[in-house]
Amino acid sequence: MAEVKTKYEHPLMKGYREQLNCGFPQVADVFDDCMEEALSILSKDGVDAYLEAGGFLCRMGRGVEPALIFLEEWPSTAKRLGESALPLVMEFIRKMYKSPNGKAIVPFLQSMAAIARRLPSREQMQDYMDLALNFMNRTTGSIHGIHTTFASPGLPGFYAQTPYLLSQISLQGLKNWVEYGIRNYGDHPERQIDYFSLQSADSKAVMQRERHGTLLVDNERKLDMYLRGLWEHHDYLVPYSLGFDELRKPVPYYDKLGIRLPDVYDDFNGIAGIDRYRATLAHVMGHKRWTTPIFADNFSPFQRMAIEFFEDARIEHLAIQHYPGLRRLFIALHPRPVEGACDPETTSCLRFRLAMLSYALLDPEHGYQDAHLKDFVARFHEIMSKGESSTEDIAGLAISYVARTRRQSDQLARVHFDDTEIDYRDDNRHMWRFHEQSDDEEMFDDHRKVEWEEEPTGLPPRHYPEWDYLSQTFRPDWVSVYEALHPKGNASDIDKLLAKHDALAKRLKRMLDLLKPQEKVRIRYQEEGSELDLDIALRSLIDFKSGSSPDPRINMSHKTSGRDIAVMLLLDLSESLNEKVAGADQTILELSQEAVSLLAWAVEKLGDPFAIGGFHSNTRHDVRYMHIKGYSEHWNDEVKARLAAMKAAYSTRMGAAMRHAAHYLESQKADKKLMLILTDGQPSDVDTKDERVLIEDARQAVKELDQKGIYAYCINLDPKADEYVSDIFGKQYTVVDNIQRLPERLPELFMALTK
Repeated sequence: MAEVKTKYEHPLMKGYREQLNCGFPQVADVFDDCMEEALSILSKDGVDAYLEAGGFLCRMGRGVEPALIFLEEWPSTAKRLGESALPLVMEFIRKMYKSPNGKAIVPFLQSMAAIARRLPSREQMQDYMDLALNFMNRTTGSIHGIHTTFASPGLPGFYAQTPYLLSQISLQGLKNWVEYGIRNYGDHPERQIDYFSLQSADSKAVMQRERHGTLLVDNERKLDMYLRGLWEHHDYLVPYSLGFDELRKPVPYYDKLGIRLPDVYDDFNGIAGIDRYRATLAHVMGHKRWTTPIFADNFSPFQRMAIEFFEDARIEHLAIQHYPGLRRLFIALHPRPVEGACDPETTSCLRFRLAMLSYALLDPEHGYQDAHLKDFVARFHEIMSKGESSTEDIAGLAISYVARTRRQSDQLARVHFDDTEIDYRDDNRHMWRFHEQSDDEEMFDDHRKVEWEEEPTGLPPRHYPEWDYLSQTFRPDWVSVYEALHPKGNASDIDKLLAKHDALAKRLKRMLDLLKPQEKVRIRYQEEGSELDLDIALRSLIDFKSGSSPDPRINMSHKTSGRDIAVMLLLDLSESLNEKVAGADQTILELSQEAVSLLAWAVEKLGDPFAIGGFHSNTRHDVRYMHIKGYSEHWNDEVKARLAAMKAAYSTRMGAAMRHAAHYLESQKADKKLMLILTDGQPSDVDTKDERVLIEDARQAVKELDQKGIYAYCINLDPKADEYVSDIFGKQYTVVDNIQRLPERLPELFMALTK
């Protein structure tokens, strides 16, 4: 659609071009846009590293593609992984460059952004590149045992398929899938290509075998909303893989970068994987809310272990008081040590005794008979019943427990670990402070406590594919859609608009009365029916008595005449709506407000489920979707206030907005689902030079809606809309040439579509 494009004029742009030192004209065409995005995301050092890496890719002799892809993709990738990931990415590219696998650099770079969305931590990306490097080294340069110098046949296909594979299996599953392929097809180039491009039945079967559990990356949004809704907190969820650390099994923990969680959880003991994540997050949030770090220097290792067990139990007890349903999760996920399973004559049983005590503190029906355990369970609950407990209070109880139950065998090197690993609990690194910490570190801790108390804002983005009409394929996870409630304005402004159109409203009301559903409609003159129609029956009786043939249709039946329609009104809020309407003092946005107000009032009268959303975009990385009215909301002052505050800015990435709006409309229980799109021009965005790209993507989005049973209809305010609107919506559109009539035309169109 028509939009205002503002080029970013950075005073050092010429210097950045010289720093890049790349002569390809294709790079020059997109350089300003790439730098605009890079400068908004990267630090000064990050920009320097970005230009240095781009210059290397430009001059390494592999054509323009590597540099072009990197310059476009790295800023958004760095937003996920952090700038510190660039050196390891470039080191990996240099290794490919020096090997026979230089042609695989392009598919690696093409998949990098999508992979970063599935592996959003530097550690996981390092594991992935280690896996790819191992793959490359073991399949490069040999065939049937004979040493050659050919490239790894399966590597390009592997890079192309990795984003899809990581949407189906964990990183550990990917490692197992790759190992199987190398082991069985490493010496067979053609079969290797089929396997790693997911063409062979064997490849698909191994992938299906590795599919299990609940992937964190697929549930990050749900868990983030869980944190915001129940714990009033937001933090980054950073996955780690359990398949790459051979020496020490990783456990959950949190630090300044976020909360670290396993990338996959299987169902366990009747608890679904998603609920295992919720239990882990509840435990972590309990520590963040109620644990105060204490100095570790004066405690022995045994005492610190006991304090951690007791503190874990304390914060879980407090969490259960707030959310009682957590008790079931914690008890099901906590191992239940069998009393007497550890032999104190040959084994250190301190860890075992603490795990048994920990379980007893959770489950009142624990059934343990140990006198010391029962005594300290009672003392623990006595402290908790007072309502004011602290980490220091519980540390004192833990030290007493160690002193009371200490045995000589606790010093033995052999430790009983069975049924003592509580995998939903974090490693408690946050509990301890050390006297040798510098002032800066202590100040950082204080600063972090303040950050925890900040109010969460916004929601994590949803990622949608976008249709590439040139390759006839979807670009996976290409567009990021951020949603939020629209800010509020003055609801009385909308009331004034409705009063202004009072005469139109009265005329619309008469039309609405004809559309309103009647609970029951009588159907007369039926030979068979649910009841006797007395008027017809008496007339037939008179005819019969007078010798005439009576009408046999003396019954009547009923049918319900109702409307079962759910409606989504999607508003284009791009910059061009701020333009004045020809021959009027109003802007297109102001007229749209009037029209939408009348439509919302009309639909409220009809009682149809109805939602309003607005959208605009500033590149594919930032599509904004604003909720103005939800399906569960009535036409009230809250909704009017949001509508009154409507503003227009940026561009129109229509396909992504339609897919996101369909996410809400699709869930409505209605026989008919209608999406009305009100726009003043064609889809476009500042990061897309080919205007057909977003037109074709919107056309594909309409097809997707149709497959979901959603009827999409466009009301277009652009006089030149005939040039493109039929390409997107077929015959499902109306062009309103006289925009000043929009307040009248929009409700009329709605009623015509739904009568």
